[in-house]
Amino acid sequence: MTRWAWFALGWIMVGLGIIGALLPVMPTTIFLILAAGCFGRSSPRFEAWLLNHRWMGPPILRWRENGAIPLKAKIIAITSMAGGFIMLLLAHPPLWVSVVCGLFLSACATFVGTRPS
Repeated sequence: MTRWAWFALGWIMVGLGIIGALLPVMPTTIFLILAAGCFGRSSPRFEAWLLNHRWMGPPILRWRENGAIPLKAKIIAITSMAGGFIMLLLAHPPLWVSVVCGLFLSACATFVGTRPS
């Protein structure tokens, strides 16, 4: 991928991270971590901006240092996943959709829950 493609992808990830901060069922931190990685390949200036940002920087730095997710963020993430799954079930999707989504969300919740705090 070219430098400009990484740069554009970085801004898309920042945008998704901001949307995630506003919507309870969409993650935030993972998009910011991905944005920092994209900027690391395209623009050290924007990577530094993101890492030094007052609100966005600390979770990215915690992740880079030791793969840590704060306990409060774990609780919010896992609760949001469970809530989203319950909302899915209330829509009565086909059984295979429920099973696939349930397995995917269970894997994600397990990953989040097993990271250091």
